[in-house]
Amino acid sequence: MNLDEMGPESAKSFLGKKLVHAHPAPEKGKPAERASQEIDYGRRAKGYIFGAFQPATGEALTRPYDRRTTENWIDFLNLVEQWVPQSVERIYAILDNLAMHRATDVLLFALQYPRWEFVFQPTYAAYLNLIEPWWKTLRSLALKGRRFETWEQVCDAIDRATVYWNAHRHPFVWGRRRRHRPRRSSGIAIPANVR
Repeated sequence: MNLDEMGPESAKSFLGKKLVHAHPAPEKGKPAERASQEIDYGRRAKGYIFGAFQPATGEALTRPYDRRTTENWIDFLNLVEQWVPQSVERIYAILDNLAMHRATDVLLFALQYPRWEFVFQPTYAAYLNLIEPWWKTLRSLALKGRRFETWEQVCDAIDRATVYWNAHRHPFVWGRRRRHRPRRSSGIAIPANVR
């Protein structure tokens, strides 16, 4: 189980990929245009998205919170405890080294629920927590190319994207898919003229 927070996210405009007359039309006298976006002055509201992700099944759980506090973290851990089936005997929670993750209340939570074991990733090794690349997928599903006026709209978009992901989930593999990898060369092990 991979756990982390995404944010702070705010109600604002998120860039997207929008093509606007990419090719010039010399017969009409129009040059190629650049994609533009309305200037977004100021942030209207902000918060954090707490997430739990199971790479083996691809299942995810997200909850928005207005602040990143130990109290909110414990509340989220209780939600995850209810979310994970009781048939699972051991939960290995992979976390980063944020002070909130090592608070006294978290240790008390671990004592209350003995099936939990917290595994802290090394410093500067965020790539070891598979929720990090999944955040990119969630941002693409929920936020990319959209404008939000309120924090509630952001929360609703995140919730709908999580529901969509869980409906179409698949095991999450670290790294690129094999079909996108370039073919490997024979290297120095095989001489050039030998077949």
